[in-house]
Amino acid sequence: MTKTQPSDIKKNVQRFDEDVRDSGSYAYTGDRLSARLANERISRSIAGAFDFRDATVLDLGCGDGAYTVEFAKFGVRQIVGLDPAHVAIDAARVRAETLGVADKVRFEVGNIYALDEYLVPGRFDCIVIRGVLHHLPDPARALAGLSAFKGTIIVLEPNGNNPVLKLLERFSRYHIEHEERSFRPGLIRDWLTTAGLSVHSSRMLNLVPFFCPDSMAKVLRAAEPLVESIPLLRDIACGQSIIVASK
Repeated sequence: MTKTQPSDIKKNVQRFDEDVRDSGSYAYTGDRLSARLANERISRSIAGAFDFRDATVLDLGCGDGAYTVEFAKFGVRQIVGLDPAHVAIDAARVRAETLGVADKVRFEVGNIYALDEYLVPGRFDCIVIRGVLHHLPDPARALAGLSAFKGTIIVLEPNGNNPVLKLLERFSRYHIEHEERSFRPGLIRDWLTTAGLSVHSSRMLNLVPFFCPDSMAKVLRAAEPLVESIPLLRDIACGQSIIVASK
């Protein structure tokens, strides 16, 4: 197994564990309307990016498992959620048991920079990396570590072209405490191709910010289909990008 280094784990891992201790889940997987709408749009895009029926999936950076358990209804044979945050993994296991999907959904504590045992040929059909790269100390290295994977990789990240997001990263207490930074989709595509992967699709989606007022969330959801259909506007206004690649 590839050895990890102290620099592989950022302080934000402890911060995410504290979030779970304080509220039982991450802030962006809570019941707030804006979070529900944003997550629903993101989950729908991932569900449509790959045929998950009877597939084996590795969910890297699964956090509290709120998104990982959704794959049970996508028809996966098995999905393994991996995250370095111990408290979050404990909460994820409880979530899977409570929902009755523990037979298909398993969680383990692990590191995205030490995946040798998970990248054994034939073990997984698809790797999902949802909202993880912008939390890592070296996202390019994380993707480079997947160069030997023979399957589909789905990357979902905040849209680094969005000027509002750039301001939030600079001034929002939450973003600062969780060490968040966004990347241009083009840069992520470059990291994937440098790792020897072929990018098959890349698009922008979702207009609803995670922590906006309910009234704003409703208006933005109504406008979302139109904004997503206008190339230049969606490149700047949408909140996330989804990129699908494979060997």
